[in-house]
Amino acid sequence: MKNFISTAEWSQSELQMILDHANQFKQGASSDCLNGKSVALLFFNPSLRTRTSFELGAWQMGGHAVVLEPGKNAWPIEFEAGTIMDGNAEEHVAEVAQVLSRYVDMICIRAFPKFENWQEDRLDKAIHSFAKYASVPVINMETITHPCQELANMQAIQSLIGKPQNKKYLLTWTYHPKPLNTAVANSSLLISTKFGMDVTLLCPNADYHLDPRYMEAASKQAQENGGSFNVTYDIEEAYSGADIVYAKSWGALPYFGNWQAEKTIRDQYKHFIVDEKKMALTNNGQFSHCLPLRRNIKATDGVLDSDYCFAIDEAENRLHVQKAIMAKLIG
Repeated sequence: MKNFISTAEWSQSELQMILDHANQFKQGASSDCLNGKSVALLFFNPSLRTRTSFELGAWQMGGHAVVLEPGKNAWPIEFEAGTIMDGNAEEHVAEVAQVLSRYVDMICIRAFPKFENWQEDRLDKAIHSFAKYASVPVINMETITHPCQELANMQAIQSLIGKPQNKKYLLTWTYHPKPLNTAVANSSLLISTKFGMDVTLLCPNADYHLDPRYMEAASKQAQENGGSFNVTYDIEEAYSGADIVYAKSWGALPYFGNWQAEKTIRDQYKHFIVDEKKMALTNNGQFSHCLPLRRNIKATDGVLDSDYCFAIDEAENRLHVQKAIMAKLIG
């Protein structure tokens, strides 16, 4: 049994097979591989694209999705081993995962960090606990990585520029009034280096570096796949000659859990917005973002409404890649 928790655990060829199947779905192919099957979708956080695309994807392949929101329409869940459960949680993940495994054929988890202690949050306990206790495949719908978004992004890139090998990929930090999860940024590094792109990470300063685990994985994967990985704080250098510009905002990890202290630093970098002037530095570059996106905060109207913005295509691809992932895992 194989889970889909991080693309780091899958080879480029395995991921390409999923992408090829996703392209078949996008071109109108159908499948009834989930006929008589069911999928549990556990949302610890809000969702629009993820919930819609997973529910529809399961239905389109003949399956049934059960949506659960622990703490709202389902009991709150405890994840610590050996704990005395005298708090809010009514049941332990050990029982939840085992019971759901008796009911459904796959379990999908969306559980963001608590934004209190990165050393704790980086352990990604929710999804790894489900993977430990479940006897059916587990899929990551976004925790501290977002592998489904990665594949949607790569599917769009391949359709736009063909083979991504050694194409320049820019992951740029952007301003946002609130500090956000690093999941999509982590995943952006993982998928672009997995496919041998020449990847640049643009940050305001070293405080906005991503967790060393993902920086090191990006370097390793770039070396293994014939690409490159570098970090810069220079906007003009970063955009110059880029084929793909991918924007995301995230919180500075040294200030994790103490965001008010970060605010005065963050507010100095509103000029990192993706605008037409920056995009003019690229190699007729294509732009995207995972969505949701605050217009004229992260990117201008001009960029979002341009012919080179493929954010809507990427969002559509979530449906196709998730169908391909579920089809793969159901065997």
